Amino acid sequence: MKLYFIRHGKTEWNLEGRFQGAGGDSPLLPTAIEELHVLGNHLAKTRFDKIFSSDLSRAVKTAEIINSENQFPQEIILKEELREWKLGKLEGAKWATVAAVYPHQMHAFRHNLAQFDHSLFDAESVYQTTHRVIHFIKSLKDLEAENLLFVGHGANLTASIRTLLGYDVGSIRKNGGLSNGSVTILETTDFEKFSLLDWNNTDHLENLDTVNL
Repeated sequence: MKLYFIRHGKTEWNLEGRFQGAGGDSPLLPTAIEELHVLGNHLAKTRFDKIFSSDLSRAVKTAEIINSENQFPQEIILKEELREWKLGKLEGAKWATVAAVYPHQMHAFRHNLAQFDHSLFDAESVYQTTHRVIHFIKSLKDLEAENLLFVGHGANLTASIRTLLGYDVGSIRKNGGLSNGSVTILETTDFEKFSLLDWNNTDHLENLDTVNL
């Protein structure tokens, strides 16, 4: 079975450099909506047996746009488990402002989550945010399906997917996170071992200028 993971389109808070976890939810940018239609067209011929989305509006809108372009549209199933990392006191704060006060913690959040102290910010731990997603994904083991689509969020999906792939906590963010509107694909036969087929793919955006002509 193939598992497709998509990070929601770029939002106003993404553009402003603000933390946007489970407690923040700013609108998609007009350019992001256009890009998501291109992504939907890119995936249009892929038949998804189920489409699951975080219930936060930026993810729901992303899922709706992708589904609207698909040749085999499905009901979008909203799941609280797929919400972004709960970031507590960081919600809505500008990255640059927080980094000036907590430089080591912000470096850890981006590069080495083993050193990130979530308790400073009343945020979820790495285990808490990944466990709820992984538990949900593994609950789908008995589905008779070939392709599943999950629409979620950057920090949470990066950590959850790499945990599924066997990364330790310190290396989850080693090579950066997922881009807005990107596609990552895993494959599994038993929902215990997962292999990576594609990571953070945004090649579809190369066709955007052509689409606009």
